Amino acid sequence: MSTIVLLALTGLGLGALYFLVASGLSLIWGLMRVLNFAHGAFFTVAAYAAWTAQGALHGLPSPWMRWFAALLIGITIGALFATLTEVLLIRRLYREQIGQVLVTVGLALATLALVQGGFGSDPKQVQLPAWMTATTAVAGAAIPNTRLLAILAAALVLIALLLFLQHTRYGLIVRAGVENRAMVSALGIDVQRAFTLVFAIGGAAAGLAGVLGGAYYGTVDPVRGTEMLIFAFIVVVIGGLGSVTGSAAAAVIVGLLQQFLNYYAAPGVGDFAVVLLLAGVLLTRPGGLAGGVL
Repeated sequence: MSTIVLLALTGLGLGALYFLVASGLSLIWGLMRVLNFAHGAFFTVAAYAAWTAQGALHGLPSPWMRWFAALLIGITIGALFATLTEVLLIRRLYREQIGQVLVTVGLALATLALVQGGFGSDPKQVQLPAWMTATTAVAGAAIPNTRLLAILAAALVLIALLLFLQHTRYGLIVRAGVENRAMVSALGIDVQRAFTLVFAIGGAAAGLAGVLGGAYYGTVDPVRGTEMLIFAFIVVVIGGLGSVTGSAAAAVIVGLLQQFLNYYAAPGVGDFAVVLLLAGVLLTRPGGLAGGVL
């Protein structure tokens, strides 16, 4: 029983990281129809920004203060990087999907090369407060606290996104833009600001995932953002393009499927099962588990 609880909560923690990356990716595609292959770069840059900040903030008296300050820096860097990407590169390519793919893939490759050039290819150990390196007993299972932290953060982000989409002006513009972008533009609404805001939100969520991913794995490395992006795209397609709740449900399914099958079958079987699940969804329900932005 304890093994099942451990695998379940570890899978939920992994799914939480997938959701944090996929939520912004889903909104960016749902509103702007932009295939952003540079989204994993936001994750990577934020993770390294937080790691660097922790080393630079050694003068702060508390490990928690250093980690929390690094968290805020990582989120800010992720949002800023995403905003600059939209303003400088994507804004002029909204009607050119091939151009979007080429530019974002190029940006992802360039970012990876720069990170490897600046920090090397070896994983960097992350300094964590003592609580994050400890475990909590849940139904007889010793659950790493970093898994619980990732789950809590993803739940809070999901609630915040739903409140934003349902109760703010820009949230309503995003929801309307997902359903009918042409009509929103025809009504004279400035959707450009909404585009930039969605990119910033997506970058902030990816930045949060980058920092939490460093805590989850205990290290940061240049290629993890790319790995996360692959599964985030799978989550977005399974959940439904533009659907935040669909992405959350798909992230839970993917995370649990990976953990249980990789443990009970063989390493790699869970990843293969996720690809089969993606194929099944595309064949039977091309729109994903949910439709629309909620």
